[in-house]
Amino acid sequence: MSVLVVIPARYASTRYPGKPLVALRGAGGEARSLIRRSWDAAMAARGVDRVVVATDDDRIRDEAEGFGAEVAMTSPDCANGTERCAEAAAALGGAEIVVNLQGDAPLTPPWFVEALVAALRADPALGMATPVLRCDAAALSGFLEDRRAGRVGGTTAVFGRDMRALYFSKEVIPYTARSYGADETVPVFHHVGVYAYRPEALADYVAWPAGPLEALEGLEQLRFLENGAPVLCVEVEARGRAFWELNNPEDVPRIEAKLAEMGIA
Repeated sequence: MSVLVVIPARYASTRYPGKPLVALRGAGGEARSLIRRSWDAAMAARGVDRVVVATDDDRIRDEAEGFGAEVAMTSPDCANGTERCAEAAAALGGAEIVVNLQGDAPLTPPWFVEALVAALRADPALGMATPVLRCDAAALSGFLEDRRAGRVGGTTAVFGRDMRALYFSKEVIPYTARSYGADETVPVFHHVGVYAYRPEALADYVAWPAGPLEALEGLEQLRFLENGAPVLCVEVEARGRAFWELNNPEDVPRIEAKLAEMGIA
């Protein structure tokens, strides 16, 4: 099966305008743009046939082409990354699996992408999959700290015994009233913002109107759940790697610290 990775990126982010062009310093002190670091993450995944940056902004296009990325220009009317991926995938054609690696997730380990592709290959009836990562005590503490400070941090997910998603939220779910020690199992899963779809699932997505839950949470994947489409949650392991998305300016030093810690130039 041919695999296309699309990296959707827009300049006019509500919380952080110009975010894809923000410079992030790596372990050696080299500054690379967020979109470049997200492209690097996509290129590291095995079994990927093509990686394309999808944007509606000339500044992002110029930056991406400057470091050698292929770019697909998409409509400024795309409401979210999934709609942008759908438009780019339809224009490019030929892919049997489309992976949406969001342009604000430069720490995405390659095995997250590989796990999603493997899940779709294993179940021909499956239209979409996304990874979830069990929080440790420190990660849960970070999520709760963000919420207390009024910041939008990571997204959490709950799912059933069959690993089908029940809900995604920017609140910390499920609710737990207690704190956890470093050696305890935390019942909260971080939803990692990567998606793998079949082209048919993307076509269905853009045909559906956005629902109230998607609008309230600002989470594009809820459109699938609101229309009764199953979303498979694939549990992945960090393997010692830190994962954090760039949602707010305060996340820049966090991500730079992780790049230095992991020795990523």
